[in-house]
Amino acid sequence: MVRHPAIRDRIAAGILDTAASVLAERGESVSMADIAQAAGVGRATLYRYFPTREALLLGLTRAAFEELSDRIAAAELDAVPLREGVARAARAFIAAGRRYAAVIHVGKTYLEDPAEFDRAVAEPVRALIRRGVADGELRADVPPDVLFEMFTALLERALHLVGSERLGVEQAGAVITTTFLDGAGRR
Repeated sequence: MVRHPAIRDRIAAGILDTAASVLAERGESVSMADIAQAAGVGRATLYRYFPTREALLLGLTRAAFEELSDRIAAAELDAVPLREGVARAARAFIAAGRRYAAVIHVGKTYLEDPAEFDRAVAEPVRALIRRGVADGELRADVPPDVLFEMFTALLERALHLVGSERLGVEQAGAVITTTFLDGAGRR
């Protein structure tokens, strides 16, 4: 049976959406059969759309990348003050990462063009940090690439805290912003 491409795309998107939720909720040990059941499709249907677990992870990675790059572009990091830019970047990563937590660590290896991730996602954040250093709003004694690594480490840990429901998305974004810009010390 040949399906209309729009229907096929909706079914694939539905499977990916369900897979993201199930993997985020139950971890990487979830089986393809579990994903098919949660998506309300038979295993044969799941395998027709995603013939292997790797193909499913590739689809999830692509969806995560597209959502994250769209959120970063919409955040207009280059058009807002540093503090607002850091807050927007944090919210973008946490909101997208929450849905796709299962592929965050392996994601770049599944992209057809890993440099695309760097151009669309990492570089706008690096540019924001470089601007913050140049404007004197961020420390000049720490190289911008190190500040970027520190920021991404905060994002990673916050994703874990959101995934374990110790923080909400907005709360995590606020904590990342204040911790990165103001430190954890009392002023």
